[in-house]
Formats: sequence, C-alpha cells, structure tokens
Amino acid sequence: MTFRKTSLVVAVALASAFALSPVVQAQNYPPAVSQLVAATKKQVKTISMAEFKAAFDRNALGTIVDVREPEEYADGFIPGAVNVPRGLLEFTIWKHVGFPDKTDMAKQMTLYCKTGGRCALATKSLMELGFTNVTSADMKIEDWQKAGYPLAKPKAQ
Repeated sequence: MTFRKTSLVVAVALASAFALSPVVQAQNYPPAVSQLVAATKKQVKTISMAEFKAAFDRNALGTIVDVREPEEYADGFIPGAVNVPRGLLEFTIWKHVGFPDKTDMAKQMTLYCKTGGRCALATKSLMELGFTNVTSADMKIEDWQKAGYPLAKPKAQ
C-alpha cells in the first residue's frame, strides 16, 4: 500500500473513531480541535443564537441545514431544517441546491449543529466548494431548547 493510501486509511479510521467516540460527545478533545474550530469561525460568517432566532422568525435563514448525525436529528431539530450530516455534506448537499439542473451556488443556507463547531467546519467546506451565501450558527442546540424555542421531531413513517 502506498503512503498516500495508508495515510487516507488511517485518517478515515481516526475520523470515524473520533466522530463516534463518547469523548466527542463529552467534548473532551485535544486543544488542537478547539483551535481549529476557533480559527474556522474567524473565516466564515457566523450568527449568534439571538440573530438566528430573529432570522428564523422572519423566515430569513434560507435553507436550514442540521449537520448533526441522524440520531441527533431524530431527537429534535429546528423546524424546517434538513439533515445533512457533516460527514456526507460534500456529497449530499447537492440535492438541496438544485443539482444537476439548476445548481444555485448563491443559495442561502444557514447551518447549525449541537455546539457550533461542526457547523463552522461544514460552512467552510461549503465555501471551499464554491457556495457564496452560507452562514454558521454559533450556538448550542441545548440553549435553543432551554430558551423554549421550537424543536420538531421527524414524522413517524
């Protein structure tokens, strides 16, 4: 196996283990992760929970994208949000932007997650793909819920 393939395999294995680890859920990770998220938040457009709520009330968030995992989304999501997990974002966002007929790279999207970290990283990824109107909600879904703001549950099928 070449060095490049080995590196890719190791990176995928580590990312998978890290993403599914209870350590991530407890938010007990190396400082490099916090530093990466903080640096990324400086590179993307962010809004606070108050700004998110005001825009939500005006229906001015564009497509609301929940980048959490499906199990997290099933526990409750912001009404109207579509679930596009961060790990699949680059491959699955296209069905929400009109691909292949009329891909709208300027389509307004507002991303959120559990704590504001994954959505910041996802926002940067979308910008790197060429999307020009993407915003990251710098908030915790738990605070949204504590404030009494609406959460929806998926409809039973």
